[in-house]
Amino acid sequence: MVLEHKTLDLFGKMLFEKAVIRPPFRRPNPMPNEACFLYILKGGVRTVSSVEYAHAEEKEALLMKCDSYYSRMLPSQITGTYEAVAVHFYPEVLKKVFSRDTPSFLHATPGRSPGNSMVKLKVDILLEKYFDSILFYFANPDLVSDELLILKLRELLLLLDNTGNAPGIREIMSNLFTPRTFSYKEIIEAHLYANLTLEELAELTKLSVSSFKREFRKIYRDSPGKYIRDKKLTKAAEMLHFTDLNISEIAFDCGFNDVTNFSVTFKEKYGNPPSIYRMTRSGKSL
Repeated sequence: MVLEHKTLDLFGKMLFEKAVIRPPFRRPNPMPNEACFLYILKGGVRTVSSVEYAHAEEKEALLMKCDSYYSRMLPSQITGTYEAVAVHFYPEVLKKVFSRDTPSFLHATPGRSPGNSMVKLKVDILLEKYFDSILFYFANPDLVSDELLILKLRELLLLLDNTGNAPGIREIMSNLFTPRTFSYKEIIEAHLYANLTLEELAELTKLSVSSFKREFRKIYRDSPGKYIRDKKLTKAAEMLHFTDLNISEIAFDCGFNDVTNFSVTFKEKYGNPPSIYRMTRSGKSL
């Protein structure tokens, strides 16, 4: 449930965004021609892109370049809410803001691979104070002008270029609007063991659910639900045999969010619940 949502806009585009949410809450976040800097105030977030995963908690941030994303918001143990501030980057806005003096780290390097879609940052004291000032302007919107927002955008980019995370940031910033392209199969293989619904997978592949299912059956000769479930169970069986992880850890590692459901589903395929299966495979007796 969204408890609060505020924005500060520049040149007709959302520049700063503040949200307070009460999880559970999941949402798609397609960014085909946009990038984002997400700073977590309370709680945490788990985000997947086309083929990557990232998890950020309070006082951490994610820098995300253009790609398709799906995010799951996690509550703070103290407040029970998720709170974050996002800064959105658009090529047309940056061109206006840096019409004559674009920072060197925003220039794409010819021939360089677009690289990763996301990087996680530990927020230092300078960035923390910066976002304190943004929260002040959310509380006092009458003080905000285009000139002020331009200054704050410039300030953030300069701070990012001078943090301890600068190398990773420069790698992404220099290709901010140059997305990596992935085949349908690459996206599926990257998320076989993720706790994603078919709707979320379809979103990452930029297809409707019906088109996603048709493409899946054409490639894998099976339905998405059955194929992915079988892959998860096969991986779980291997982990039960070759690792000492407990049942809960294996269930979650294989993309099951409910241990009871995992045990029932596992027994349907292998004839025994996970605990008995492990003992029979290891040669141990009850």
